[in-house]
Amino acid sequence: MSQGLLERLRERLDGDGREPVFAHGLLAVQLPREALLDTVKLLKDEFGFDMFLDVTAVDWPKREPRFDVVHHFYSTHDHVRVRLKMAVTEADPVVDSLVDHYGSAHFMERECHDMFGIAFRGNADLRPILLYEGFEGHPLRKDYPKELEQPLVRYRE
Repeated sequence: MSQGLLERLRERLDGDGREPVFAHGLLAVQLPREALLDTVKLLKDEFGFDMFLDVTAVDWPKREPRFDVVHHFYSTHDHVRVRLKMAVTEADPVVDSLVDHYGSAHFMERECHDMFGIAFRGNADLRPILLYEGFEGHPLRKDYPKELEQPLVRYRE
């Protein structure tokens, strides 16, 4: 059942700059940034991917575009996962937010913003969630200096 679902989804997503492939039993789709919201709507509404698992980024400092933003989704009905991946430049590290489709995106996008500096258009609350306000830099970027000392900030009472 699930392999048939993934095959139908692969056929539906092929084209418009989207490149679906199977890797390790998982459907992985490389897509342009502008196709994200339409693709997520299709995954959720037509194919039953009702759970947003996570969003993260991969830093390729010597490559242009520098970042890959990666989303994972799960269908609790068919028990399959899908990965969406988009290349994002260092000069414009912005992708659309999924908060309108999945409420849990609020917090996952904040974490990705903290760690990699990726902004999510449409998420009105990108305050630090893992780091403190005033933290300089993004610690999961590969050019982040491990010896960097952070400025002291006053404790809020």
